[in-house]
Amino acid sequence: MGKAAMPSKAVLFTGIMLQSSVDLDEIIALLTGKFGPIDRVFGPVQFLHTEYYENEMGRNLQKAYCVFERYIEREELPMVKIYTNSIEERYANNGMRTVNIDPGYITRDKLVLASTKDFYHRIYVSQGIFAEVTLHYRKGAFRFFSWTYADYKDPGVLKIAEAARARLVKSIRDGLPPKSAG
Repeated sequence: MGKAAMPSKAVLFTGIMLQSSVDLDEIIALLTGKFGPIDRVFGPVQFLHTEYYENEMGRNLQKAYCVFERYIEREELPMVKIYTNSIEERYANNGMRTVNIDPGYITRDKLVLASTKDFYHRIYVSQGIFAEVTLHYRKGAFRFFSWTYADYKDPGVLKIAEAARARLVKSIRDGLPPKSAG
């Protein structure tokens, strides 16, 4: 019989999609004010992967991906998503989002994203938040699933996810507890 054990901490991660009218540095300042410094960023890059967001957010969207220095307990993910939703609401214009923030975490074997929407490949975690394994790590690289969003297949996103994973693995191997910020 297996014994229940607490999992290792995970690296905090966000994808930030925004209209050109929104200042990315302002959004990052709000996130770092809550979660601490950023370790690395990919982007912003033009978001061309789907027209899904056009009705709400318009065209010519940009997206940046941030890996935080902070390690989190995995059960913190709903709190992180609720906070990022509050930023989205703060920047909304007539009920329409101008920024969309996808928080998640990276572990040795996966990249997990939080969502408020249930679907067959998501599990409920708490506080109205679901979690989805978006990428899995196997044979030296992150790999995707049929449901993985196209932008998470981008080599730049995979590169920062792999760098975050490498930092986490080194921290675990060195026997140092991953640091957690305020």
